[in-house]
Amino acid sequence: MPGIRTRTRDGEVALTLDACGGPGGGSGVDHDLLDLLRRHEVPATLFLNVRWIDANPAVAQELAADPLFELANHGKRHCPLTVRPRTAYGIRGTGSVGEVVDEVRAADDWFLEHVGERPRWFRSGTAHADDVAARVAERLGQPLAGFTVNADLGATASASQVARTLGGVGSGDIVIAHMNRPGGATAEGFARALPRLLRAKTSFVTLTNS
Repeated sequence: MPGIRTRTRDGEVALTLDACGGPGGGSGVDHDLLDLLRRHEVPATLFLNVRWIDANPAVAQELAADPLFELANHGKRHCPLTVRPRTAYGIRGTGSVGEVVDEVRAADDWFLEHVGERPRWFRSGTAHADDVAARVAERLGQPLAGFTVNADLGATASASQVARTLGGVGSGDIVIAHMNRPGGATAEGFARALPRLLRAKTSFVTLTNS
């Protein structure tokens, strides 16, 4: 859909990790996954939900200071971004332009204080949006980030599934995975796949640098 970024430049792969937050999304921190990316010096764009930030203020500030990572906006309500009441995965979306604006702007104050600028990208909860909401987000300076590869199925996939999915990424892909479910198998799956991808000279970038 117009207004949603779903590809990088040819020859590049963008890893994006969601930190969903809240009782439904989970506010944990997958330190194993973050440490793995640091050891291999693999950049990623991290989509932080306001509730996750509130639950992990020290970690959020640490990530803001780490040049390896680009921080982006995952809203606050963690819901579909729509101008009429709609649902995705049983989650009710924003229901008006005003609610869309509130959801996109929810993280602005934290980003201005800790990153020094407003977020450059937004990803809605459930990654669903309608065309009007996408245009609103773009006009607010935070265009929507989609994806082409779902690596961990909301942190429910096994390590073998994650590794197999990552093994198939290629030029132009945007990968989504989750960094808020340390009890899942995302980190193990990445640990199996990343060395092979790096040996294959895969070029990892953040969304803004792609």
